[in-house]
Amino acid sequence: MVKHQPLQVYEKQVFLSFVTGVYGCRWKRYQRSQDDSSRWECTWFILLCSSFLLLLFWAYFWLVAQNDINEFNMSVYNLSGEWSDETIPLLASSTIGFSYITFLLMLALSHISLGQQLNLYWVHKIGVLATLLTTISGIISVDDLWADEWDILLVSLQATAPFLHLGALTTVTAISWLVAGYVVRRERSTFQVLVLLIYTLLLLALFLAPLTFTCPCIMDRHSLTHRPDVIGRRGAPMLAPENTMVSFNRALQHGASSLEADVSISVDGVPFLMRDSTFRRTTDISKVYPSRQYDDASSFNWTEIRSLNAGQWFLESDPYWTAKTLTERDRARIANQSVCSLVDMLRLASRANSSALLDIRRPPPEHPRHRSWFMDTLWAVQKAGISQKRVTWTPDSDRGRVRGLQQGANEKLSIKEIRQRGITSLNLHYSKAHHKDIEEYLANNVSVTVYPVNEPWLYSLLWCSGVPSVSSDAPQVLRKVPYPIWLMSHHAYDFIWITSDLVSLAVVIGIFCYQKWKMSGMQNYNPEQIMLSAVTRRTSREVNIMKEKLIFSDINNGLGSSEELSLYPENGYARYSHSNISR
Repeated sequence: MVKHQPLQVYEKQVFLSFVTGVYGCRWKRYQRSQDDSSRWECTWFILLCSSFLLLLFWAYFWLVAQNDINEFNMSVYNLSGEWSDETIPLLASSTIGFSYITFLLMLALSHISLGQQLNLYWVHKIGVLATLLTTISGIISVDDLWADEWDILLVSLQATAPFLHLGALTTVTAISWLVAGYVVRRERSTFQVLVLLIYTLLLLALFLAPLTFTCPCIMDRHSLTHRPDVIGRRGAPMLAPENTMVSFNRALQHGASSLEADVSISVDGVPFLMRDSTFRRTTDISKVYPSRQYDDASSFNWTEIRSLNAGQWFLESDPYWTAKTLTERDRARIANQSVCSLVDMLRLASRANSSALLDIRRPPPEHPRHRSWFMDTLWAVQKAGISQKRVTWTPDSDRGRVRGLQQGANEKLSIKEIRQRGITSLNLHYSKAHHKDIEEYLANNVSVTVYPVNEPWLYSLLWCSGVPSVSSDAPQVLRKVPYPIWLMSHHAYDFIWITSDLVSLAVVIGIFCYQKWKMSGMQNYNPEQIMLSAVTRRTSREVNIMKEKLIFSDINNGLGSSEELSLYPENGYARYSHSNISR
């Protein structure tokens, strides 16, 4: 008798080979399996998902933290003493890690949707662990160095929550295909019920999430106040060296209505503009006075200060990647900048009919002008010829002696404290400027300036909140925002919210019903029908015969038989025909 093994006809599965090959280095057909994944591999899948969510959070943080990149670099400078853009390696490594983890997660989800067993290759396991540990170390470092910056996440949600909600709802709705395929299987287990329960609760939470949103830009268009005034914080430091005449001129050219400056007092009583406590970062003091480069900036007299170059560092370090866009004329002008005096800045503000906000650093106790520093400042205001009503005084000390100036404060105060101190304006960090507080201040005729505001999304958010003015390092950016980025009425958003929830619910129910119908249909097949249905009508070119074996047994056992094996490629099928079988 002739025994035979049926022909094995395989189709080319390029996509499946790519998915299993890249994810688990299973390029061959015999290496793949449709068995359930082991607990070990499921653990790695959970780690992969956790890495993706953590990197997604990390990427979102740096996206909104672009508003404060200058503050981050300043924090690093205060620790290291060297100025450099430390965000470049962080953003580069985060982008590479996020792309890598996202790609692996897509491959893993493809495995699940195709019914393939998960088996992450050991090289990828090392990569996932390295990416996860690197991200965690980065978060810990930022928390140690820049802990206050986490507040921007809650602030940003006021602007991005409606869009993040739609994105999350779309993602969870799409995942229902995988959840339904797992839950409706013939085998029943407690874990399946747990998965279904978690998914249902997650979907329900997303449906109701907008009830917790506080978005100032969801408002009636007629309630929108006038465009907030922009104050040039140290001028326009992204276009020219900070606290220099070129920088202040650039700020005015780009629509700044006021100028803000950091003021220090020299040993001979001349107020000058300098943000740092030393001259190391923004001047050439290492060349002019190398032995005094670590001395306090207020320990120099005005003649020594005036001899320092305050522009060349900007061209050499290019802190904001803008030096290459400067013309030769601008570069020559910047290269010749010296430290700016308060009188020169106030005269410029007076000629431009703008206001000035002074953040004054009081000299240390051993300084010769420690007791008379406010008189030096008042002298500079009078010498500049600017109206005192257009100058805002922020220090708390000696308020009684500077009654002619506008009284401001750099901290959040109650209405009672504001009235007791005679304060007319507050200069608040954006993390402290809540919508309800702003309404209360404005209702009591207290002007509010919010800082630092460098990104259009934050400027739009504060515009919708009714903030009258903002202090910015980038007036050239805010000038391009003639209207809030998005503004929507309550009725419009309610319609979008309810419609998206209903569509999501309908799609999820439809997917579960389809998966249930598909599974019930497969259960009605018997093995013979499944084998027959696997044969499709194809041309001979599409048939790939991988293996054909004929096993001959001993014919001397007394059985006489003959069997004919024939192929009929002309019909697109491969089959056997049997004849004259005798025993």
